[in-house]
Amino acid sequence: MKSIISIQSHVVYGHAGNSSAVFPMQRMGLEVWPIHTVQFSNHTQYQQGWTGQKFGSDDIRSLMRGLDNIEKLSECGAVLSGYQGSADQCRAVAEAVSLVKDRNHSALYVCDPVMGDPDKGCIVEDGVKEAIRQNLLPIADVIIPNQFELSELTGVKIDSIYDAVTACKKALDLGPKMVLVKHLHALTDGAFSMILAMPKACYLAQRPSIDFDLQPVGVGDLISAIFTSCLVKNMSPVTSFRHAHNAVYGVLEITKDYGTWELQTINAQYEFVEPTHEFNIVKIA
Repeated sequence: MKSIISIQSHVVYGHAGNSSAVFPMQRMGLEVWPIHTVQFSNHTQYQQGWTGQKFGSDDIRSLMRGLDNIEKLSECGAVLSGYQGSADQCRAVAEAVSLVKDRNHSALYVCDPVMGDPDKGCIVEDGVKEAIRQNLLPIADVIIPNQFELSELTGVKIDSIYDAVTACKKALDLGPKMVLVKHLHALTDGAFSMILAMPKACYLAQRPSIDFDLQPVGVGDLISAIFTSCLVKNMSPVTSFRHAHNAVYGVLEITKDYGTWELQTINAQYEFVEPTHEFNIVKIA
């Protein structure tokens, strides 16, 4: 059985970071080895605040040495990274990817370059954006930014689907083989839009937007997890894109039915395996 190392944040209550990503990947039949960059009581959108701590970058290095010591890294099919609490954590992730690829040359590295969004702006510590661009982007097989993060990485202002494709092509020139834009908010037609870009083709997926009083947190982490799992299970990129798009819509629909903003990851778990909705994927370039 192939395994995935997931290096990102963790919350005790709710679903964000590894708390959003680990169970769906397990439910899809994969072993997941989580490494937490931070551990908080709850995600940071709660008005009451949160408690917890950030882990040091050497914790990542130490855990990777331990896995290597028991000779398990050859079983790792992918490294998935999300929120990083410092620039040196980004460098530790790069070292982890190098070690895994040395032990298994076919392993993938999927980078979710968590930096923020248009409403909150950049939410990471000073130096993290630069470290993602310098240390992680060039070695990634796949990157999964939102529109804000794609603009931050490429310097391309995105106001249209043409701009988005231009930014994706520029990102591909920087190293990755695939770019999945997990939320393209520039298209204001009442739909939620995602793009998958590869060197020879780009695809657009759209589904109805679901209105929440407070937007659920961890949706991007869920998209990254499901897409990574599909790739590790040897689905084609386009099939993986379609599966992730459909599954996440089902999870959000069920979350809405429960009247909460915390993703209903457990109640909607069948969506990860067999999504109940099917939306068209359109080739756009």
